[in-house]
Amino acid sequence: MFVRPFRVKSNTAIKGSDRRKLKADISAAFPSLSADELSELVPNKEELNVVKIYVHKGDSVTLYVLHKNPLFFELEKRLYPTVYVLWRYPTILPTFRTWPPVLQKLIGGADLMLPGVVAPSSGLPDVKQGDCCSVTLVNNRAPVAVGTAAVSRDEMHSLGMKGRGVCVLHAYMDNLWAFGDKSGPPPLPDAESEGQGVNGEEYEVDDMEEEEAEKCVEEEQSPCQTVTDQACSGIEELSLTEQEEEKGDKGNEEEEGNQDDQKMPQELMDALLLQCFLHALKSKVKKTDLPLLTSTFLRNHMFEELHLVLKTSSIKRYFRCPFYTLKELTKGVESIVEVDWKNPELRSIKVPEETDVEATPVQDGGEGEPLYHPPEITTLYSVSARLEPLFLDAKKRKGTILQPAEVRHIVTEYVKKNELVDENNKNYVTINPTLCDCLLDKSEYQEVESLKWDDLFSRTLERMQECYQVVFPGQAPIKKKGHIEPIDISVASRGSNKKVTLVKNLEVYGLDPAVVATALQRRVQASSVLQPIPGSKDKVLVQIQGNQIHQVGNLLQGHYQIPRKYIQGLDKAPKGGKKK
Repeated sequence: MFVRPFRVKSNTAIKGSDRRKLKADISAAFPSLSADELSELVPNKEELNVVKIYVHKGDSVTLYVLHKNPLFFELEKRLYPTVYVLWRYPTILPTFRTWPPVLQKLIGGADLMLPGVVAPSSGLPDVKQGDCCSVTLVNNRAPVAVGTAAVSRDEMHSLGMKGRGVCVLHAYMDNLWAFGDKSGPPPLPDAESEGQGVNGEEYEVDDMEEEEAEKCVEEEQSPCQTVTDQACSGIEELSLTEQEEEKGDKGNEEEEGNQDDQKMPQELMDALLLQCFLHALKSKVKKTDLPLLTSTFLRNHMFEELHLVLKTSSIKRYFRCPFYTLKELTKGVESIVEVDWKNPELRSIKVPEETDVEATPVQDGGEGEPLYHPPEITTLYSVSARLEPLFLDAKKRKGTILQPAEVRHIVTEYVKKNELVDENNKNYVTINPTLCDCLLDKSEYQEVESLKWDDLFSRTLERMQECYQVVFPGQAPIKKKGHIEPIDISVASRGSNKKVTLVKNLEVYGLDPAVVATALQRRVQASSVLQPIPGSKDKVLVQIQGNQIHQVGNLLQGHYQIPRKYIQGLDKAPKGGKKK
């Protein structure tokens, strides 16, 4: 279900009543959890978020997230635990064991087939069809997948352990796992596996077992769960080769190798972080910018470079390098006060050509969408009942939608056909009874005998019902009555002295609120959430901390090319100037 990326619809803090209901639902679904364990999963005072998402098949799923880790997901009003919960409480679900090579297939979206199930000495767990269950590996009790039993235990035996065993919904290393902190399964030794000599160090897979493991997931794999078999088999062969190579190594050598593996990514990230720092220093900072607050340098120049690097690096503060000087100009606040621009290491940095940093993010379905193009918005006019006599000759009835140019042409032809052009001054049009009824007010019936051409056209358009047409690239035109809703930007107060910026009506212009929220979050380095708009089913608003009207306006007008006339609220931006 989570093999492909999903789209976040909203992310809100849970209410007190919903928190109590969630705790009751978890207690009913998983009765083996004690009261203390329930309190750890759903604490009373810590922030717990409710995230509503759409998976690639279109299903709506609700996630319950604590400390940035999804704990449970709700599908069709049924709760399922994620691997993050099962790693803490591995016994809350009945478990099926399988061989380690099968894991790669489960990650790719395959179901667990019965030939791949390793039955323990106590027998298979007593499950009924549709019961929630987990999947573990023979060398570790930590679950790696969650799903539902395809058949009951009795049916499994009657089928001769052939066919589908577990319909997998969520697995370790899928996109739901990646929504959390991406930690790995903890080592939970399986006492039965150790007794059989199949623990992590002694476990071997021969060619016959490998082929059987592949059959156990490929035998009845549904079309919607097909994956790239070559990639999976390549990973599988690599993991088997590593196991064979490590089979003869001693425990100390394995520990040293593991330490090296842990150090290498960190060293690589440190080097990459230094490269990002030097690139930003050389390409973004000028001599006239000094002294420059380190926080300003980080936020405005360097964040885009190190967005994915900083967390995996050992460097949590600034580099201490000889070619620049840091100084506390005010207590506790460091600034870059001097840079040695002639330093060889700094001069060796080559600055690439500028590219658009905010390329359109990957959208629903996991495939890159084309760059956003603003829609073409055209003002149209609908024939009203009062003006219908004026348009009868052109066979345009009430409700007909016309372009302004068409209205002008029809009125001109009507005037010419009825010979209403003033003979003495061709800039004027004589008012006949039809024009009088359609365009004049009652007070003007006896006073106005002629109108200028421009006045004639403007009066005609004023008395028609305004409509609009929106054309998105590659889509059929959309016509609606009334005025198009502008993108509304406003500032609201939260608490004593906190302000938030609210942005709504993005959907009218074909903008995904989740994508806009992510772009704003990266620009201003502030948290953003999506909230439903009361009274509207299909619309959500973007809320971001602080008065960010300037940044929102720059993003909409500069990056998304939305004309200013379709953006409302830019006048509420904070005024420039120094505070006294």
